[in-house]
Amino acid sequence: MEGFSVIQEIMTYFQNSMNQYIGLLMTHLLISFKALFWATIIGLPLGYLSFRVKILAELFQTGSQLLRIIPSLAVLFILIPLVGVGEFPALIALTFLAIPAILINTALGFHEVPVITKEVARGIGMNQKQLFRRIEVPLAMPYILNGLKLALVEILASATLATYIGAGGLGTLIFTGLGLYRMDLLLIGGGTVTLLSLISIALFDFIIRKVQKNHV
Repeated sequence: MEGFSVIQEIMTYFQNSMNQYIGLLMTHLLISFKALFWATIIGLPLGYLSFRVKILAELFQTGSQLLRIIPSLAVLFILIPLVGVGEFPALIALTFLAIPAILINTALGFHEVPVITKEVARGIGMNQKQLFRRIEVPLAMPYILNGLKLALVEILASATLATYIGAGGLGTLIFTGLGLYRMDLLLIGGGTVTLLSLISIALFDFIIRKVQKNHV
């Protein structure tokens, strides 16, 4: 009976507050994709640089590991004295949290390009730009996409914590549910984030399989 009651409460919420839900969902998606965009802009070139320059590789790898072990909430609170509250500090925090996955997988992808393949390409007259565009990038792309997938899942989950500093999103439902002991809000907020993550994983896995199939 309790489970049925929760289902009724969920249905009632959607009947009465659908506009609020859509607004929170759009806010969550918007800040997540903004963070993924900036993390990609930063992470891809750094990943390639770490592949090309050994000293930078060690520096970037160490920095990425440090970012990975710092709790998401700690990053958000560290930024409050520097840039205040709201969407901007949340965007900065989410971007930095997403960079390690992109950076590491980008470097790994370029490292995994077979040396013999590059030697054959040079042997038929390809210069470095052609080698990069036609051989290295296509073969590294599955790893790069995997990094983007991991980064997006990290962002979607961590964006719920951005509610703590006034950035809005689905975390509003989760923390309101916790404060009011509303299981329906917890399930709606947490369930939506879980569903978004699963959809992201499935979509990226589909694209990765397509890319791999085209370069077999």
